[in-house]
Amino acid sequence: MNSALPKVLHPLGGKPLVAHALKAAESLKPKQVAVVIGHGAAAVRAACNGAPVAWVTQKEQLGTGHAVACAKDVFQNFAGTIVILNGDVPLIRSETLRRLLDSHYQTQAALTFVTARLSDPRGYGRIVRDGTGRVLRVVEERDASPEEAEINEINAGIYAVAADFLFSALATLTNANRQKEYYLTDIVAAALRAGKTVAALEAGDAREILGINSREELAAMEKVLQERINRKWMEAGVTLKDPQTTYIDESARIGRDTTIGPNSHILGETVIGERCRIDGSAYFANMRIGNDVHVKFSVVMSDAEVGDGAIIGPFAHLRPGTSLGRNVHIGNFVEAKAATLGDGTKANHLTYLGDVTIGRDTNIGAGTITCNYDGFKKYPTKIGDRVQVGSDSTLVAPIVIGDDAYIATATTVRHDAPAGALIYNDRAEKVKPGWTEQKRKKMSEGKS
Repeated sequence: MNSALPKVLHPLGGKPLVAHALKAAESLKPKQVAVVIGHGAAAVRAACNGAPVAWVTQKEQLGTGHAVACAKDVFQNFAGTIVILNGDVPLIRSETLRRLLDSHYQTQAALTFVTARLSDPRGYGRIVRDGTGRVLRVVEERDASPEEAEINEINAGIYAVAADFLFSALATLTNANRQKEYYLTDIVAAALRAGKTVAALEAGDAREILGINSREELAAMEKVLQERINRKWMEAGVTLKDPQTTYIDESARIGRDTTIGPNSHILGETVIGERCRIDGSAYFANMRIGNDVHVKFSVVMSDAEVGDGAIIGPFAHLRPGTSLGRNVHIGNFVEAKAATLGDGTKANHLTYLGDVTIGRDTNIGAGTITCNYDGFKKYPTKIGDRVQVGSDSTLVAPIVIGDDAYIATATTVRHDAPAGALIYNDRAEKVKPGWTEQKRKKMSEGKS
């Protein structure tokens, strides 16, 4: 990956690669999950955020067979079936793993593994079969003969193995190969030598078993995952105007009859209600959006809440800690941070609302600013119900404006105002008749 970040921590669909593998493992409801870690071990553990797994450290990276052998103590008293997954194979589906286990039990095999057929099998171990189709062995690409390299059936590196056989077979592995590593694939040959039943299950969609070893492969996998996610939501009743430019994280949730326009990003734990309209070029992260919300073109929102029936945008920005009530209007070039707006309140133009609580049915005029920061601390502003704030007003926090107050245009408010009051600055307006003509004459004389 040419990266300081461990490969399994590179994000895919909003989650690190290893999180996808863990999710697949957890779908089987196993008695125990073990994760073998080595390079970047501390970072991998931290990214898994307290997942209920047994952590196994592979101090020396001596191959995949050695990695699995390191987990022997975790399964010392376990007599069931062990499923082996790879942290860099993120799209394996739980349905495929269920099929793997069903095949394993039905054939009473000691070992069952997943295969796939690829038009370009480079980078994968090949499945060598005899004339009857029986598996003879798995050969790693670097150890394959020219004839074996032409085989297009590959090993996905996903196994179901009887626990008692697995660790006895691992004990027999050698590193007599070009890589000088202990290959997990060699347990297939070990099973056949011992006269054990070996079964292979071909994946229905080869893309789900592909591993990631480069940025290019990561980008290709992101596209595959997005196609899968977008198809799921369209089948669930969501309209995507342009699925090719709509990016939805796996953890997001979208209600029925919502329409999402092109070039939209729905990220993190975002939840969007029913019958919403997202016009396009939207960027949502960890949002809670109610029903019947209209988000106009080019809106950025993160870690905030939006009530039913709200209208937002275009070109608005909701920052973390913002909470909008029902039927709130946030218009063009309005920014809100840690702002709570009551039902029916409107701020339609060119406004900054920071660290503010606003009541119901209040109107915030264009160019209004809550001055919440003095260079040292943040201060709150509180505005009551049905307040009218005139355009180009400046509210210097900390301040409280009572219900039904009226703030005149271009007013700087520095003190609390009682309910029903008119707040204005007494500034005389002066007019100089004929000033423009005199100015032009003076400038003309200066040029001559």
